[in-house]
Amino acid sequence: MNAGQSNKMLIILAYFVVYVVWGSTYFFIGKALHSFSPFILGSFRFIVASTILMTYCYFKGYKLWDKQIVKQAMITGFMLLFIDMAGIIWSEQFLSSGIVAIMAASAAIWFVVFDKPKWKQNFSSLPTILGVVFGFLGVLMLFYEQISSTRVNPEQQLMNTIALVVLVLCSIAWTLGSLYSKYVSDKQKQETHEPKKDLHIMVKTAWQMVTAGIMFNFIAVTKGEYADFYFSNVSLEGWLSMAYLTTFGSILAFGSYVWLLQVRPALEVSTYAYVNPIVAVALSYFFSDDLVTHLQIYGLVVILFSVLLMNWNLYKNTKICQKIIHFISGNRLAH
Repeated sequence: MNAGQSNKMLIILAYFVVYVVWGSTYFFIGKALHSFSPFILGSFRFIVASTILMTYCYFKGYKLWDKQIVKQAMITGFMLLFIDMAGIIWSEQFLSSGIVAIMAASAAIWFVVFDKPKWKQNFSSLPTILGVVFGFLGVLMLFYEQISSTRVNPEQQLMNTIALVVLVLCSIAWTLGSLYSKYVSDKQKQETHEPKKDLHIMVKTAWQMVTAGIMFNFIAVTKGEYADFYFSNVSLEGWLSMAYLTTFGSILAFGSYVWLLQVRPALEVSTYAYVNPIVAVALSYFFSDDLVTHLQIYGLVVILFSVLLMNWNLYKNTKICQKIIHFISGNRLAH
């Protein structure tokens, strides 16, 4: 096998990891919650993952500390890996992993709503506006599905609805954290001509995980979750799920994602957002007792379609889309 074929195989493998592993984490969070309480689960996952990742960065010789950059990484970690992930883990006590994954995909809506510097560009685009409308429609379909369900009692319906609201707030936190990270980074590039000052992306991610691990642990202690936790009560399935989330979900998948961004177009890599919820729903349907309703599937389709519309202005400029548009236009002229 030559170098080109070897690199192609690595790209295929990395996409498989990003598509399938990230999509499967929702399913394994649900499995881990049978043995771990929500904040202990997050605490163990991110403390172990950050320790492994920081150790790796140390032996690679990466610079590990810059006060300003670490501070920014900790703010981003608090928003993305603590608030967002805490909401996802907590919500999976009441909702199926499939619904949680679908709601996570709807985060694209908030990027349009809260990215103020791009309001003029976004809201002057008909596909983007339609995408936001369809996105909200998909979310409302999931809310309606939970509120109108006759499978659970009123108390459970209330908790399901609260969990959906929490997921919406978490998506907003993920968006604000991502936008903060983006614009702070852009500002630094404009203000300094010292590219070596920045820390490696793996180091910044490790600090984000450190922040999340500390916050999860703080809440777990405050809530008294450790008082009822015993290692002997954790099932083999619980340990395996935790190990999977820590190594495959938090380290391998992210490492593959970062590497793909370096060797493939960012727009192409972003397609994981379409596949992850499908993987999560499929695992929920085939390997759990969760009921996947028609309305949930319709909601998934509507939300994924909305994400497509919101990114349409980017997609239409890619070579493959230009070829498709040219092909369709040619056929229309021929007829």
